[in-house]
Amino acid sequence: MTRPGRPRIRLPEGFAARAEDVLLRGAEPAPPRDAATVMLLRPGDPSGISVYLLRRASTMAFAPRALVFPGGSVDPRDADETVAWAGPDCARWGEMLGADADLARALVCAAVRETFEESGVLLAGPAPDTVVASTATAQWETDRQALLHRQVSLAGLLRARGLVLRSDLLRPWARWVTPIAEPRRYDTRFFAAAMPAGQVTRDVSGEADRADWLEPGQVLAAARRRDVLLLPPTAVSLAELLAHGTVEKVLTARRRISPLMPEVILEQDAVWLTLPDGLEYPL
Repeated sequence: MTRPGRPRIRLPEGFAARAEDVLLRGAEPAPPRDAATVMLLRPGDPSGISVYLLRRASTMAFAPRALVFPGGSVDPRDADETVAWAGPDCARWGEMLGADADLARALVCAAVRETFEESGVLLAGPAPDTVVASTATAQWETDRQALLHRQVSLAGLLRARGLVLRSDLLRPWARWVTPIAEPRRYDTRFFAAAMPAGQVTRDVSGEADRADWLEPGQVLAAARRRDVLLLPPTAVSLAELLAHGTVEKVLTARRRISPLMPEVILEQDAVWLTLPDGLEYPL
């Protein structure tokens, strides 16, 4: 049973069989894969915040047609200790993310790598206090494709380009774990980052059929009209961005990162998703 006041979301009928297997028949939940996602931000027009969102293609096995931030699973090579690094060290990142230093390095590298793969934006520079001016060239596209197809690691790409990963451009935001009844599960750290000056986003993700800069309030309003699909972590994150109001306030916010895992329950011949205590569901 849900506790009074906890928001809950009715799930499509297709979730019922898997939920029953796990909750009633004792099926082993799928282990969550470590993942990272980045809320790439810029000032809104005329004020406020815009965030870069992708609409996942209808053919995707996980969350088809949902609006999401750039991100994806950690690759084993993201933990490469040779990556050139600026900003807080891996031990400090581990404290902020609730992970050991090796996993923290992998999560930060995954965040930078996935952002470049899915938006063309690279959070790295030739020095610890600089950032790449532009990645909108044929040579950079060749590098992005090589990274995307795992022909080169992030550490290898940065080394070949003489670049330093700018971990100081990222801010830890949240940690969401996929519910135990889902067949595909992720333990995802959410980061926030300001769009680097001079760089531009490009619609390059093969997993998406649309990409755009959108204002959080407008996206939430569209989701309430059911014009767009948002997963609960995305909806909650957009509401949090909206509440902060500006990119500067987002990047200076003090966040406590702890695992947030929605609960799946069977009740009244339906499958429901309830959010952790203390969270408001904006839809």
